[in-house]
Amino acid sequence: MSETGAPVFSVRVGYDAHGIGGLVEKARYAEAMGFDQVWTGNDLFGGPGIASLAAMMTATSRIKVGSGVLDPVSIHPVQLAQLASGFQELSGDRFLLGLGAGSDVFFRRAGITPARPVPRTRAAIVAVRALTEGRSPAGLPGAGEGWDEQAGIEAPRPVPVYLGAMGPKMLELAGRHADGALPLCLPPRQVHDAMARIGHGAEAAGRTVGDLDVAACVWCSIDDDRDSARRALARFIARYSGSLSTDTLAAQGFDPEEFARTQALVDEGRIDDATTAVLTSSSMLGLGIVGGAHDVLDQCAELLAAGARHISFGPPLGPDQRHAMRILGEKVLPRLRERPAP
Repeated sequence: MSETGAPVFSVRVGYDAHGIGGLVEKARYAEAMGFDQVWTGNDLFGGPGIASLAAMMTATSRIKVGSGVLDPVSIHPVQLAQLASGFQELSGDRFLLGLGAGSDVFFRRAGITPARPVPRTRAAIVAVRALTEGRSPAGLPGAGEGWDEQAGIEAPRPVPVYLGAMGPKMLELAGRHADGALPLCLPPRQVHDAMARIGHGAEAAGRTVGDLDVAACVWCSIDDDRDSARRALARFIARYSGSLSTDTLAAQGFDPEEFARTQALVDEGRIDDATTAVLTSSSMLGLGIVGGAHDVLDQCAELLAAGARHISFGPPLGPDQRHAMRILGEKVLPRLRERPAP
C-alpha cells in the first residue's frame, strides 16, 4: 500500500529494438497513464540499464523509477550506494533501488565466481543502506568483512531498497532487511505465499509484512481483442516454459511435463506449435493475467481482495505494449482504485 493506504500499481518495461529512447517513451507513457512506479532491468550482457534509468528519470516528473534489478557482484556495493544517491538527487527522491543476487549463469560467462547468493545479497543491502545514510558498514552485522571505519561516500542520500526474490531464503531476507520486495508471482496467487515468507523474516526483525511494499510481479497481457491478448501471453509462456521451477509448478497445481513438452517444441524451432500448446492447455495461461479490460480488472480485483497491496504488470503486457498501458491506465487502474480496501 502507499502511504495513503491506496493500492500501488507499477509496470515493468524492458529494453528493445527502440533502445533507450524507447524506454524513455514507455516511462513517459506510464506516468501519463497514472502508474505509481516504472521499473526496468540491468541484466549482465543485456541493455544499458543504468543509462536507461537516468534517461527515464530526467524525462519524467512524478512517477517513481526503479532498477529491477542491480546486482552487488558486477557492481560493488560502494558503487551501488553512489549510483543510488546520485539517482535520488537526479530524480528528486523518486528512485527505488531494486537489488538482486544476479545470475550465476551470466557471472560464469564473464569469468566471475561470486559468493553464495543469500550472503552476498544480505551484505549488499546492509552496506548500501549504511552508505546511503552517511555511515560506514564497518562492524555492522551482515555487512561482510573488510570495511574500514572511514568507508563512506560523498553526498549520501537515503533510498528505499527493494529485493528481487523468489526462493524462501531470499524472501525471508527481504522481510528482515528490505523496504520492499519484487517476487515474480507465477501464477499471480503465489504472492500470498511470498508475503507469508516475507512476513516470517519481518517478524524476526521486529516488524510486519505491512511495513514493506511487496509487489505482486505478474505476467500480464491485455488487449481489446481477448484472443490477441491470450496469444501474446501464450507465446511468452512458451518461450520460458523450460526455465520455470518444476517444483514450484507442481506445488501450484501445474503439470511440469506439459511445460517440458512445450519447451521441446520451442527447442525444435516450432514456436507457433508451442504457442498453440499453451493456448489449448487447460491451465498454462493461468501463469499470468490475461484478457480484455474486464477480464484483467476482475483478476486484479481478486488479488487485492485477497490481500495483495501492490500489483506490478510485466511482459508481455500485450500485443502492443503502449496500447496495453493505455487500457490499463484508462480502464483498469481507475476502477481498482475506486474499490474499498479489504
